[in-house]
Amino acid sequence: MPSSFAPTAAMAIFVAVFALATFRGVHVGLLMFVAACAVGPTLAGMTLPDVIGGFPAGILTLVAGVTYFFGMAQLNGTLDRVMAWLLARIGGRQGMVTVLFFGLAALMAAMGSPQAGLATGPVGMSAARRARVDAALMAIAINSGICAGSFAPTSLFGVITYRVARQAGIDVSTFILLAVAIVANLALFAVASMVFSRAPGATTDSASVGVTAVSQLAENQSPVPGTGPLQMHQAVTLLCLLCLVPGIVGATLVGYQVDIGVVLLALGALLALLDPSLGARAFTRIDWSTAFVVCGIVTYVGVLQKLDAVNLLGRQAMAIGTPFLAALVICMIAALVSAFASTTGVLAALVPMAVPLASSGAVPGWALITTLGVSATIVDASPFSNTGATLVASAPEEDRPRLRVMLLRWAMAMVVVGPLVLLPLLMLFGR
Repeated sequence: MPSSFAPTAAMAIFVAVFALATFRGVHVGLLMFVAACAVGPTLAGMTLPDVIGGFPAGILTLVAGVTYFFGMAQLNGTLDRVMAWLLARIGGRQGMVTVLFFGLAALMAAMGSPQAGLATGPVGMSAARRARVDAALMAIAINSGICAGSFAPTSLFGVITYRVARQAGIDVSTFILLAVAIVANLALFAVASMVFSRAPGATTDSASVGVTAVSQLAENQSPVPGTGPLQMHQAVTLLCLLCLVPGIVGATLVGYQVDIGVVLLALGALLALLDPSLGARAFTRIDWSTAFVVCGIVTYVGVLQKLDAVNLLGRQAMAIGTPFLAALVICMIAALVSAFASTTGVLAALVPMAVPLASSGAVPGWALITTLGVSATIVDASPFSNTGATLVASAPEEDRPRLRVMLLRWAMAMVVVGPLVLLPLLMLFGR
């Protein structure tokens, strides 16, 4: 029996389960988790506790924390006041809303951890709703900002890509890596702005957006900033919001990795102690469905990793006769796997896999490694990744089904478009 039978069969089952869940309308996370529990012991030699141990509790905590805390901030009116203030400062310039959050996400991600940029997600998705901006556009803007900033020499993805490449003897400039990431993500943001130019049902008068948002708050009998004092619960929530980002960034700078999900659950517990009835109502805002979609798929991907399926794909790509085509396939594999798994893990696994091809001189090493790194991150808008799941969970409940579909389509398009456009351009630039 060929040694590649088990990983190949497991990947085929993954595709089949995904298709079955889609066509039958069954929760894909549920089917994937059950499939993982079946495939792990039969094909990967894993025990059932080993398979279940791969269930990513961190993602569950992240989604629960984000939706619980910001659900409470929405229910007590704090988020509405922040959004009205923000839109008033922008002055009704609808296009500036996404630009603002692209920049904020990039800045925070550049300060140490891409997770810091996730703090902009719930606020940005709420701002999109108020400003009548397509939720998919805001999600892509935030993801693109995170991807751009995360390749700074001070941030995680930049450090991993740079160090692994340098250890393999490939000279990759940190400046070029960051510059390519910024330009590529700005280009994607511009394309997304044209594709998702206006949210369904949006008004055509963008100058009235800020006024409309404030009037909506008044109609809902929510306090408008500047018209009344903050209630105690709102003041504490606002203080938590103001301390959240500096706290995450500060902890990252001193070398401590903060779990945003745990922090937000702790802040939510604090607010619940102040108002238990509000805490009980906010608990219904937790998006368990999105969390289990991601967790079920990641559990199955853990089985694939146990079978060394990613490395098998990489070795098969290396066997392709044309170096340029082999490089393209490796970058596409990195993007595809990253859409369903940890981007950090993908970079650590596939950058070394690409080293022999990069060292051969047939494809410029810096161009291949840079393309691989950027390609593995631009797909993080996928609803099955940490970033995408957080953004979907942060959107209003009625927007989530469409947002999942749009972000999945975008991510799958980026699997092909990213490497196909970026690698030839970088090779041309290198010459």
